Amino acid sequence: MNVLIVGCGRVGAWLARLLDADGHQVTVLDTDAYSFRRLRFPGLLNEFKGTALVGNGIDQDTLKKAGIEQADVFIALTQGDNRNIMASQIAKHIFKVPRVICRIYDPLRQELYSNLGIGAISPTAIFADLLKAQLEGKAEK
Repeated sequence: MNVLIVGCGRVGAWLARLLDADGHQVTVLDTDAYSFRRLRFPGLLNEFKGTALVGNGIDQDTLKKAGIEQADVFIALTQGDNRNIMASQIAKHIFKVPRVICRIYDPLRQELYSNLGIGAISPTAIFADLLKAQLEGKAEK
């Protein structure tokens, strides 16, 4: 699978490492070259063999350089909901990437974008559900 990840924070870097270790072609795009240090975790997983590029995930020329036209999956994991939404819409509607997944912190926005066909995940909602289950004694320990 050819995967393009926008955002090399903790989640983006860890996901890139996991997918790379499983043999997928992974490209990570971030506006800050320093963030790519997260792709190196000595002793954990294998050495990252994918591609890391500096650039903006909402710029079409940058996305082309990152290989979006060959991507099977596009994942937006920046810190900003608006950036993630915009990048996901560009990937889905302009470049016709078959599978688009977007992190949205705001649960209300997440539901809206899920209904519009973008695979939107809200860590806020997921964590709140886990906490509620833990409080109610329904969570596994």
